[in-house]
Amino acid sequence: MQPTSIAYEFQDIQLGDKRLNDRAEALLASLAANPSASINEACSGWDETKAAYRLLDNPNVDPEAILGAHAEKTLQRIKAQDTVCIAQDTTELDYTAHPPEGVRNLDRLGRRGLYDHSHIAFTPEKLCLGVVGVKFYDRDKEALGTSKKREGQPLHTGEGQRWLDGYRKACEIAGKCPETQIVSLADREGDIYDIFVEADQHETPAQFVIRSQRKRSLPEKDPDGGPAAYKKMRAEIASAQPVAYREVQLPQTPERTKGSGNKQHPGREARTAKLEIRAKRMTLRAPHNKQSSMPPVEISVVWVSEIDGPGDGTEVDWLLLSSLPVDTISQTLRIVDLYVARWPIEVFFRVFKTGCRVEEIQLEARDRLIRALMFYKVIAWRIMFVTFLGRECPELPCDVVFSEAEWKSVWKVVEKTAPPKQAPELSQFIPVLATLGGYNHREGDGPPGAEVIWRGTRRMLDFALCWQAFGPDQ
Repeated sequence: MQPTSIAYEFQDIQLGDKRLNDRAEALLASLAANPSASINEACSGWDETKAAYRLLDNPNVDPEAILGAHAEKTLQRIKAQDTVCIAQDTTELDYTAHPPEGVRNLDRLGRRGLYDHSHIAFTPEKLCLGVVGVKFYDRDKEALGTSKKREGQPLHTGEGQRWLDGYRKACEIAGKCPETQIVSLADREGDIYDIFVEADQHETPAQFVIRSQRKRSLPEKDPDGGPAAYKKMRAEIASAQPVAYREVQLPQTPERTKGSGNKQHPGREARTAKLEIRAKRMTLRAPHNKQSSMPPVEISVVWVSEIDGPGDGTEVDWLLLSSLPVDTISQTLRIVDLYVARWPIEVFFRVFKTGCRVEEIQLEARDRLIRALMFYKVIAWRIMFVTFLGRECPELPCDVVFSEAEWKSVWKVVEKTAPPKQAPELSQFIPVLATLGGYNHREGDGPPGAEVIWRGTRRMLDFALCWQAFGPDQ
């Protein structure tokens, strides 16, 4: 079995019964063959459909065991790398139109669904290695609109605990992969002081890069701010001299609605942004509500700001907190590059939600839905993996990733010639596969994206079945 095939991910699955293991492997293959289809449509016939529903409805099937087989394969891929980023982030899964029994609220009463907090492993070059953990949660109606009241309460009593748990997950992986540097990545919501303290105290700490959103203080008193005032982290970094400059190409982004208040965020026109970068090592003071039990922590602060931005609210302004050093310019720039390596998790969520259409799954119960979502996590990884592997390892022969029936049938259909005797390189085959998904492959076009890859994959699997049944070797 090929290590990069989707079947390989469930090769060692353990659900407590061989029949359940076999059924899970068969269901994964069926769903992967047509990621955007319903479960009924993806399965071949009523018997296979009934078997799929029995598996998803079995209370003895632990959702974590479904993902666990893939997570172990991901761990093997992590061990082969020098540095791996574990990005964590949260997305909404909205089931308001057809809420399963037991699914509660999202941000307001009547919006029914699940929050999906995932931990995805990427290389710094943005190759998706796999999913190492998922936490699904929703909200009781009494918890709606109480975020301000929860501020200052113990972390373990609120939703913020998931970010600390995510960092601990990265530390656990660091312990299992001592030859690989593990870096935990999070956006602004992950700016939690407990993580900084955990990094100092954990036996096998992961490094971290987290974008700041809180007004943090230093231990020194501010002589200009009154007797109870302390110096501020942002003011301290703003007073530092820039250590580097960069120009980056920013793509166009649409206007979007974000947050429970439905706040509109402006879209961005494509432009070349000129950035200046400041860096400094600082000691932070614990937040006032935690100072009695939390020690101060030393941390690297890197501020990336846009020079002469358009003034429309889309300027680059990243204040990054990291356990990594900033003694040299290259070390500072590495922190910026590692933060950028977090962005593919947003592509992963788009593939998961739009490509696999998981918000359209209609299942009757919350537990059944979560089991199904675990299958689609693995399928979304496969799509991401194939997309980026073609960019990062273009010289690999495509039969490392695709079976003979898959690549030969696609070649025959698209190129309308006999397949070559030697498997073509990924750089040659991936655009051919993407053509099935609508990729035009014109001069000047960028490499194929995840969306055209998954559309092409759907068609490829049908062609592969025909090739196996009626191809020249039959």
